[in-house]
Amino acid sequence: MIHFEGATVLFPREGAEPLAAVRDLDLHVAPGETVCLVGPSGCGKTTSLRLVNRLVRPTAGRVLVDGRDVAEADPVRLRRGIGYVIQSGGLFPHLTVAANVGLLCRLEGWDTARTAERVDELLELVHLPPSEFGARYPAELSGGQRQRVGVARALALDPQLLLMDEPFGALDPLTRDSLQREFLELSERVEKTILIVSHDMDEAFLLGDRVALLAEGRLAQVGTLEQFRDAPASEQVRTFLESHFHGR
Repeated sequence: MIHFEGATVLFPREGAEPLAAVRDLDLHVAPGETVCLVGPSGCGKTTSLRLVNRLVRPTAGRVLVDGRDVAEADPVRLRRGIGYVIQSGGLFPHLTVAANVGLLCRLEGWDTARTAERVDELLELVHLPPSEFGARYPAELSGGQRQRVGVARALALDPQLLLMDEPFGALDPLTRDSLQREFLELSERVEKTILIVSHDMDEAFLLGDRVALLAEGRLAQVGTLEQFRDAPASEQVRTFLESHFHGR
């Protein structure tokens, strides 16, 4: 579903060598798989994610989605075909919950009745009864509720691919734990290919079928919890994971 082929991103810097945010990234995400991108700050996680929907363009290499180079796709059509969730939901504050969730449906020219039906379906899916939450505004919601609305909006056009950039990072621990459990239930029901950026190793191994560890813009290792624990690819990986696995 997603294939990074030698993807490299260089950001120019005045008076200095370009900053290599991502270097020669080769990574395959299979249809229906959930992969979590993890690593220290500045390792290239979010830049890698944004290559998929062309919010960032590669300096070298390419990114394929469903076999097609995203550089050759119309960016508007590409992005409407990919669900995108960011911290705090990224909701429009002047729109109601229902209007936020149904925004893409309206942009696609759906009629009012079809849009309303889809909005109700999605709000039920994320455990926000439409009769109670549809008319509210984002400022009237908790952080966890805003994040649920963001997920519902990302699913509006039933995309096969979902990108999530630290979706639970800004939440308190109890809310985060609750939403992580809900995410696992939801991912089984909607059967999407999902790429997640996370700064939390526990979260990554909980949510992901596989975890891709980035370090200094490069892919250090990709695999399951058992593969990381039993066969770290390098001393760098071993050192990074030492605190996570200590005593386990």
